[in-house]
Amino acid sequence: MPDNPLLTIAFSIPFDQVRPEHVEPGISQLLTQAKERIDSIVADPSPRTFENTMLALEKSTENLDYALSVVRHLEGVATSPELRAAWNAVEPDTSAFYSLIPLNAGLWKQLQAYASTDEAKSLKGTKLRFLTKTLDSFRRCGAELDPAGKTRLAEIDVELSKWTTKFSENVLDSTNAWELLVTDEAELAGLPPSAVAAARQNAEAKGQAGWRFTLQAPSLTPVLTYLDNVSIREQIYRANVARGTEPERDNRPIMVRILELRNEKAKMLGFTDFADLVLCERMAHTGARAMEFLDDLKTRTIAAFERENATLEAFAGRKLNPWDVGYFAELQRRKLYEFDEEQLRPYFSAEPVVNGMFSIFQRLYGIHVKPRTGVPVWHPDVRYYEIFDGAPDGGDGQLLGAFYADWFPRETKRDGAWMDAFIAGANTPGNREPHAGCICGNLTPPIGDKPALLTHREVETIFHEFGHLLHHVLSNVEVKSLAGTNVAWDFVELPSQIMENWCWEREALDMFARHYQTGETIPEELFQKMVDARTYRGANLQMRQLGFASADLKLHREYDPARDGDVCAYARDILQQYLPAPLPENYSMIAAFTHLFASPVGYGAGYYSYKWAEVLDADAFTRFREFGIFSREVGSAFRDNILSKGDSADPAELYRGFMGRDPDPNALLARFGLQ
Repeated sequence: MPDNPLLTIAFSIPFDQVRPEHVEPGISQLLTQAKERIDSIVADPSPRTFENTMLALEKSTENLDYALSVVRHLEGVATSPELRAAWNAVEPDTSAFYSLIPLNAGLWKQLQAYASTDEAKSLKGTKLRFLTKTLDSFRRCGAELDPAGKTRLAEIDVELSKWTTKFSENVLDSTNAWELLVTDEAELAGLPPSAVAAARQNAEAKGQAGWRFTLQAPSLTPVLTYLDNVSIREQIYRANVARGTEPERDNRPIMVRILELRNEKAKMLGFTDFADLVLCERMAHTGARAMEFLDDLKTRTIAAFERENATLEAFAGRKLNPWDVGYFAELQRRKLYEFDEEQLRPYFSAEPVVNGMFSIFQRLYGIHVKPRTGVPVWHPDVRYYEIFDGAPDGGDGQLLGAFYADWFPRETKRDGAWMDAFIAGANTPGNREPHAGCICGNLTPPIGDKPALLTHREVETIFHEFGHLLHHVLSNVEVKSLAGTNVAWDFVELPSQIMENWCWEREALDMFARHYQTGETIPEELFQKMVDARTYRGANLQMRQLGFASADLKLHREYDPARDGDVCAYARDILQQYLPAPLPENYSMIAAFTHLFASPVGYGAGYYSYKWAEVLDADAFTRFREFGIFSREVGSAFRDNILSKGDSADPAELYRGFMGRDPDPNALLARFGLQ
């Protein structure tokens, strides 16, 4: 297929040209090419050098990496039965190929030969880290196993790829399979007008009369927060926590198999469990250390958690079910602070929010963002931008990178919010290549002739994902595989989570939070209510995340299906300790937890990373607070020490480079009002 758009790396990616029929022949050809490149490294009799060994290895899969990122992305944002079938057809072979790279005895021999050269022994900085991490990674992936062990390890990786893909598909299909059509408007009492209008628009789009509700977050969350009708709240809650357990989409045996395979892999490689395998290269280093971190935060939080829940039950006047908690919490918050989140929506029109965010980080990091049209995209909602170094009044400056933004839900798009990298540029002296990526979400879409009016949490989501994007685009690292977000997963959330802080600062909000009809900024009284309410039920917010992280670690360190039985019941028993109301027997949230089970590794045994990075971000933001939230000096220090460095140095070292010390967890406790 001579015109296959997957065969050539293009900075302006031809998303409009990629078809399902391109996937199998294109990936097959690129697989062959990558294998030939690796074979040539193995067969090369020349003396080993950094260029013909390390850089040659990195470049060997460059075209394949790119094509897979494009196809994987399209399957996540614009799936179809044909595209899904094509992706499922190529994934086992590509997974097997990548798994076999560190098991290639000839390649391992060449790496060891290079490591023994004088050139290798004289390496410093990023190149030395690249060599060291490559050797460690090969060992951790089975390079020193015997032939039978290598064969089994490759089989495990292929099977993991298959089951994690199926898990993700089941979650998407399960989410899309459920709907609730309400035909009596009286049953919508309490629901904000924006949610009522969205439900009406949703029904009309399906040719239905009435109000249609789904399990996508912009539909689900308002129901559980505001709807007076308890039976509808219960119905949508139960449907949401049972996703991925229907007979035709049952993720429970899939989860058990994924856990078995991960555990087998870890033990083969000499680790106690999967947590120790994946965390040895992260800041926590071991599963035990990550669990200690979570238990310490739980100990510091539990008393406030119990007080909050007792107070809420007293307010409600009865024992609460889980579908009541969000509803009564919102009523209590309104009474305590006279604050309703919906009051903020008119001030958070999506386009001004995004443009204001660009202006904020232009001031901090000395960059500017320009929209571009006429670029191929995968859906009309998608926008394309370029990021340049320097302020706009000084000319465009150097192109640092480009990105796509896709913010609104579709049935062909997976849920959640994320950032992906398509192209990482290598930055060598005198030659800085641009990066390309995307940021995606499932935010409240435009309704009728109104713009998309967002919740404050959705605004934080935009800032969060843009933080990941800047970590990618501002990277200035000479080795691509150490660039951008290719860092320890308990460090990768620092650049994203710290960006959310600007969503709480008056000076920053005034740059983008303006009433979509009047242009007025948020009234001071409303702003103060928002700030005062920030720590409302802060202990519950903290415990919820600690619960997810603890369940994740226990599943990967302790769960034994023969001893512990049903995986959903096991996870439910753990999560119950961290949640404010008795969970129903069918509570199976874990069966739709794509963070843990939708990729061979993902956040498996690493969900604690969010809390770990939250400690880092709360502490790091104190420096911005001290010197000014728009301080170019502090912004430049954060860009130079964190955003530009990728994984070119140990993350603890990078953090100390910015703060001058190790992180202080008290900053996080203060943020939640727990000190």
